[in-house]
Order: sequence, then C-alpha cells, then structure tokens
Amino acid sequence: MLFDVTAETLTTIAADPKHLGAQIGATLVLHTWGSALTHHPHVHGIVPGGGISRNGEHWVACRRGFFLPVRVLSRLFRRRFLEELEKLHHAGRLQFFGEHAGLAEASAFRRWLAPLRSCEWVVYAKRPFAGPEAVLAYLSRYTHRVAISNRRLVAMNDDGVSFRWKDYRAKGQTRHKTMTLAPEEFMRRFLLHVLPSGFHRIRHYGLLANAGRRANLARVRALLDVPPSEPVSAETAVMPEPTFVCRCCGATMRVVEIMIRQQLIRAPP
Repeated sequence: MLFDVTAETLTTIAADPKHLGAQIGATLVLHTWGSALTHHPHVHGIVPGGGISRNGEHWVACRRGFFLPVRVLSRLFRRRFLEELEKLHHAGRLQFFGEHAGLAEASAFRRWLAPLRSCEWVVYAKRPFAGPEAVLAYLSRYTHRVAISNRRLVAMNDDGVSFRWKDYRAKGQTRHKTMTLAPEEFMRRFLLHVLPSGFHRIRHYGLLANAGRRANLARVRALLDVPPSEPVSAETAVMPEPTFVCRCCGATMRVVEIMIRQQLIRAPP
C-alpha cells in the first residue's frame, strides 16, 4: 500500500496541467530501519525531472530547482493513505496485538485515525546534490543489505548485544554512540526488517513500469534527441574490476599491486 499510494500521488499531481501536465516515471525503493534498528518504513523515490506530454508529442521538463509542490503532494498522500488504510481495516486485513488489540473494533479504529487527518504529513523532495550517480550509490546501500552490518557490531556478552549507531538529533561527534540491547530485543528489532518471501523491495511505476518500459524509454530518447544505448553482447562485454571492501571501515579498497603466487614447496623443509 505504501508503494502504490506513493506512486499514485506522484503520477496524479504530475499529470495535473496546473503542475506539470505530463506522464512521469518513478523507481521506488523500500527502507524499513533506522540507525538503532527501529521500525521506520518509508520509500525513497528516483523520479526524472519531467515526463511525456499528454499528447505524447514532446517532453515536458520541470522548472529549474522545482519539481512538484511538496504541500500538495503531502495532502494528497495523507488522504489516499488513510483511505486505503480504512479499506484494509474494513476488509479485515489488519491485525492488532498487545496494547493495540482494541483497534480491531471499527469505532476505536476511526477514533485513532481522526487526529491523523488534521496533522501535517511531510513528503520530502529534493534534487540530488552530487548527480544521479550519487543517488544510485546511496540507495544501493538498502537494496541488497540487511538492517545492520557486521562492522557495526561491538560486543556480545552477558549484558546483551552492543552496536554502534548514529543519533541524528545530536550534533558533531556526539552523534556516534554505542547501544546495548538484550538479546531478545536485538533479535526482535533485527527481524522487523526481514521482508516476507517474494516481497519486492524495488518497484517501478509510470514510464518505468516493467510492462511498457522499453517502448517508453525509446520514446523519451527520441523526444530528447538522445541516441539509444548500444546493446552489450557477450563478445564485447567487459567484466568490471572486482571491488574489495575494508572489513574495518567499510570503504572501498583500491588495488595497488598484484603479487603472483610463487611455486609451491613440493615437500616440507
């Protein structure tokens, strides 16, 4: 629901002639964890700065430094998300446990939703500071990794599991802290971010949807007068250089020399 409502909000506002008046595309990537392994589900979106006009005859570019009005996106997203949440509750597809078990009752759920309709919801949008490559590098950290890497683990003893985390509300060096959790709490937080089998963490919408992506991208390249990308065959493909990551700091290691193994000793000295 989070994926679908996000994509619907973007494509609806972009198609409005008052804002952009074009069909856009979007790639959405799910991210569920915070630095302390807390449950913080949200999606990051990669959205081109424009789209195909309604008649399909030209490319509509957004204004420089501005894509779509954030306030309008926030209001529409709030309304549609709450509407879909109510539908799921009415269909009996939501489950509640512990202190929230009472929300299974329709009247209690409506009372719980009421203040969410009046408070402000925030859709965060900005242009990439370092270009598209930096955006892809940033999002790649979430697509094929788990909620915590080994290098953040500090200790495991009778007190629990200790790991490094970043407190974004603090400033300077005080941001970097160490947290210790009881083993069962550490596992509970970790398992919050294990997705169901078959769940797709990356999804594409609009011009980038799988069904029509090839034709849409060809149309976009033609409208922007950009030559099509050359297909890569098995004969001309160049294997990328292997990437090695430092086990201590996580930074990429650069190969400065390759030492050839000497001939093995055939018998012990």
